Amino acid sequence: MAKITKIMSREILDSRGMPTVESKVVLDDGYYGISSCPTGASTGKYESVEIRDKDVKRYTGLGVLQAVSNIENVIRPKLVGMEASNQQELDQALITLDGTENKKKLGVNSILPVSMAVAKAQSASQRIPLYYYLGKIFQKTESPKFHIPTPIFNVMNGGKHGAGNLEFQEFWVIPSQTKPYSQALQMGVEIYFAVKKVLIYKSAIHSVGDEGGFAPNLYTNADALEILVEAITQTQYELAHDVFLGLDLAANHFKSGSAYQIKDRSNSMNAAELVEFYKELIERYKLLAIEDPLGEDDFKDWTYLNSQLGNRVMVVGDDLLVTNPKRLERAIKEKACNAILAKPNQIGTISETFEVLEKSNANDFKVIISHRSGETNDSFIADLAVAVNADYVKFGAPARGERVAKYNRLLEIAISLVKSKPVQAQQVQK
Repeated sequence: MAKITKIMSREILDSRGMPTVESKVVLDDGYYGISSCPTGASTGKYESVEIRDKDVKRYTGLGVLQAVSNIENVIRPKLVGMEASNQQELDQALITLDGTENKKKLGVNSILPVSMAVAKAQSASQRIPLYYYLGKIFQKTESPKFHIPTPIFNVMNGGKHGAGNLEFQEFWVIPSQTKPYSQALQMGVEIYFAVKKVLIYKSAIHSVGDEGGFAPNLYTNADALEILVEAITQTQYELAHDVFLGLDLAANHFKSGSAYQIKDRSNSMNAAELVEFYKELIERYKLLAIEDPLGEDDFKDWTYLNSQLGNRVMVVGDDLLVTNPKRLERAIKEKACNAILAKPNQIGTISETFEVLEKSNANDFKVIISHRSGETNDSFIADLAVAVNADYVKFGAPARGERVAKYNRLLEIAISLVKSKPVQAQQVQK
């Protein structure tokens, strides 16, 4: 068994140029793991807290030197000398050191990169791929089984991820789950190219947003869906057969009081009226999933929406659930949704993420493992998605290096599984 001998951290930049934390955990057998913490632009208010320096002379107050210091001066003395093989014990040590429910003392950006780096170091020490190591922990077996999740491509960005003229935050292309991953990836890329061509033809802006999706200057949210439909007709794929559409509404951002205001309607709508509007979109555009269709505190309205739409689409909780076991329990009890978007940095450690996903599986929720708008080239969540046999992954558009790194990692794992060599070591770090 290998013990932790060193923990080192530093401030790096994420895909938006914002500071974040990278950690390196070294074991006494010479193997090590390096991981970095993503950051979100559109965040739920119940997420775990990031620590920012608030020194306006550095990175306009967004520096993370305090988070780095927390690792060096608080976390490192506790974890050095501990066995790296017990992920749950190590994660519990991190949770105890912080001592708050939302990680506000040390910061999730201090805790998560260490939790992930420990797992990477231990998988390297065991000379097995990260997904296989995580799979053994999550599935509680020495011989875990795996499948590759279906990618959800965010091909157009609105809301906080786009240019600000569309209220809906993400417009998705979702290949059929019957397609093997390599074909699903090809479909996503080809439709992404087709969307660009349609936007150029219509003289619309085709620059990209935070997650690689196009951020066009359109009049309504339905206009964006129409462009996706048109783009798909220019490919070899058939809507509602080979590929489906979906939306991340991020409804918190177009809600004021109890009313929702979008450009598609001249008057604001209450929750019931918005549900009827969603019904129209689902029918017209063959939507497969809708994420955060209502405000993050409106459990009663979510329950109504799920009763009306849950038998037709995935009703995905992100801001509603924030990968939090207590909020998930309430959603299960009240039947507020039927799918979860899981982001490790919303809760803080790998073990806590596993706890939430186990509860999701036990209650027949669809599981989507997701990136954040501020990402790094760390592909940890690709391995995580395979380890937990997620139904879907959401990494953004098939563009920008920090997104492509994750798609390519899934492709590497898929090839490995086809060749029936899942325990062949990859990227062993020593």
